[in-house]
Amino acid sequence: MLYWTDIPAGRLFRLDPAGGTSECFYDGGVVGGFTLQADGRLLLFGANEVRLLDPDGGGERVLIEGIDDDMERFNDVIADPAGRVFAGTFGRGRETGGLYRLDGDGSIRCLWKGTRVSNGMAFTPDGGGFYWTDSTARTIFRFDYDRRGGELSNRRTFLALPAEEKTPDGMTVDEGGNVWSARWDGGALFRYDADGVEIERIAFPVAKVSSVVFGGAGLDELYVTTAGGEPGAETADGTLYRLRAGARGRAEFRSRIAPPAGGKNRS
Repeated sequence: MLYWTDIPAGRLFRLDPAGGTSECFYDGGVVGGFTLQADGRLLLFGANEVRLLDPDGGGERVLIEGIDDDMERFNDVIADPAGRVFAGTFGRGRETGGLYRLDGDGSIRCLWKGTRVSNGMAFTPDGGGFYWTDSTARTIFRFDYDRRGGELSNRRTFLALPAEEKTPDGMTVDEGGNVWSARWDGGALFRYDADGVEIERIAFPVAKVSSVVFGGAGLDELYVTTAGGEPGAETADGTLYRLRAGARGRAEFRSRIAPPAGGKNRS
């Protein structure tokens, strides 16, 4: 199954690529990002809270709430090899967005603030590097990553874009270490080598290309989300695309977050 979210509507969808059938299986609070848990449940990052959802109708549970009143909501998130989750936020102001890390015991800590829109993240194939997208600054940074403690260090610029190049959004990394970056308002998906040199750009018939992930049995297909569509509008905005990548991806990591004591259940 492929899962994706309609952020402002608070809806989650899933697609069976083999059968071509899709459905909206959740209609609740805002979901800025989510991870798949090792047990098959979904970890939802919403508006200042984290929830645990059984995608097959088993209800949801609020794990953490009241995290940061300066955020409008969480945005892009990613699980690391140890099952932690790095979770970016969409801040209420230029200096209030940032990045959090949710550890396996359910504790959460702010790593930094200073950007309004935290966005796409990915790990290098060798597990020693981490990419993070600062959409406000139109910059993708690279860090050294320590799997044992989940620490990030040695921040440096991987790619800095001028205003006319529009905004880097969601991203992923293929098995060869190339970076695939969606371009919000740029109408394209870009591929860069590990030195930040552009290899390829794939144009789309819509402006707001928002995220990308590898899928398929051989992890050789790209699924690309776009935004901006309105219900009933006769445009391609908001379409989900699938295309042959000419490259292979790597399986995404599963989160392993244990509910902290005191979580609230919802039916």
